[in-house]
Amino acid sequence: MSGLQHAKSFRDLIVYQKSRQLQREVQNVIKSFPRDEKFSLIDQVRRSSRAIGANIAESWAKRRYEKHFISKLTDSDGEQMETQHWIETALDCEYIDQRTSTQLVDKCLEIGRMLNSMMDKADMFCGEPPRTVREEPAEYFTDSNDKDTDD
Repeated sequence: MSGLQHAKSFRDLIVYQKSRQLQREVQNVIKSFPRDEKFSLIDQVRRSSRAIGANIAESWAKRRYEKHFISKLTDSDGEQMETQHWIETALDCEYIDQRTSTQLVDKCLEIGRMLNSMMDKADMFCGEPPRTVREEPAEYFTDSNDKDTDD
């Protein structure tokens, strides 16, 4: 196989790292948008671009169950598509130029391809994790003899 390392955390996933980069770039671009867009376009594109990585992180936590994993990756893919829409809306409103729009949309499309590849290969990410105990297990039961009685 390739020389890629196995991810130990969602932070190790290249798609997650790319989503964070996109999020930062979107944040920088929207700083120049008119103030009257604060509670509409700015808020929408900020939320959708941030949700891409958030859903990737959430999918990592759900990878024990393949369908849940795929569902959260699907949500992430939907957020990158929504981000594309808001970027193109910003272009239509002439808040950004064609070059900026193309660069951001291309990054969304790359993230989308990576997400779809992960969904296609979900079995490589999913399943029972190895059983390791990192801390003392909690006590869920008490001994009935330990109870104080006033008899």
